[in-house]
Amino acid sequence: MPANVATSASDLEPRKGSPSPRLDEHEFKRRFLNQFQDPAYGKLQEELTRLASAAWEAYANSRKSPKIRKAGPGFADPDYDLAEDWLAARDAIRDAEKRHDDPNGPTRLLLVNGSTRSEHTCPGEISKSYRMVDIAREVLERQRHVKIEILDLSRLASEYGRQIHPCKACFSTAAALCHWPCSCYPNYSLGQIHDWMNEIYPMWVEAHGIMIVTPVHWYQAPSSLKLMIDRLVCADGGNPDPTSTHGKNADQAKQLEMDGWPYTRHLEGRLFSVVVHGDTEGSEDVRRNLSDWLRSMDLLPAGPLAEIDRYIGYWEPYATSHAAYEKDQAMQEEIRNAARTLYEAAAARRQGRQIAAGAGLRQPRQK
Repeated sequence: MPANVATSASDLEPRKGSPSPRLDEHEFKRRFLNQFQDPAYGKLQEELTRLASAAWEAYANSRKSPKIRKAGPGFADPDYDLAEDWLAARDAIRDAEKRHDDPNGPTRLLLVNGSTRSEHTCPGEISKSYRMVDIAREVLERQRHVKIEILDLSRLASEYGRQIHPCKACFSTAAALCHWPCSCYPNYSLGQIHDWMNEIYPMWVEAHGIMIVTPVHWYQAPSSLKLMIDRLVCADGGNPDPTSTHGKNADQAKQLEMDGWPYTRHLEGRLFSVVVHGDTEGSEDVRRNLSDWLRSMDLLPAGPLAEIDRYIGYWEPYATSHAAYEKDQAMQEEIRNAARTLYEAAAARRQGRQIAAGAGLRQPRQK
């Protein structure tokens, strides 16, 4: 948005009108206590009643961040109270930036499993996506001076307390209202805790290359992957100083944007690879959507061989899909080539070289 665009006060006034989500005390306590259904809590009813009353008091007073401290030097308003959770997340990102920028450090690669399926919960079977991530990991571990991190989003469905809360779309009110890292969570008064994103942001920041491997769910990216995608909005134009908007002051954020928002791209220049697989339809569309999203954040495609969309067991039974994948040796080699291309491109970029990554690799399938 260009600076000094002519606007009226009414143009910037935040619009209101949706119904209130506030609960009364009875309904709040009913929902709070509903999580303690296990018989193990049977002897603790007195304690739970007191806990419910304490939780209601925090909710009624909207204590989103009970642990705060003064922002201090380096912020627009040093006297503004910032959540300790947010400050810790900001420090973790700064440490990750140092690791990313260290010329003597390893080439850092992040492998993301976008599937929610695993044998550790209801499906009872590992996902093909994770098996593909494992193939990429095996290839990359053979490369020189490399560090690999795996982000397994299936843990959202199988691990206690592992959550990614939905994006609240602050950016759509004003770019400056979307803080980097996200300041919407945790919100203790609403019970919106255990948010994984404060651990995920540094993974993306320190990486020189990112590979996303995902299935298609109903023509779209899986919900686990989409949650992360939405919450990465603050990495592209997000405001690194919440005191400049005094928290979530929409009026101040709108004015800041109209004054001329710098739109810093916090993940700019990292390389990416995308592997999407499906069973009947949607594979190409999801691959294109993911690649376009990454490009829009100024990440760079590693090379043509690093972007793959394929079908496994096309219109065949789901029960034999793993067997179909195991038989498709060509696709497995394509995944290896995607990983090799990502490494090659990331390593070259770190050395200040531009190359046609993957040019020397032989494609396992020919027309």
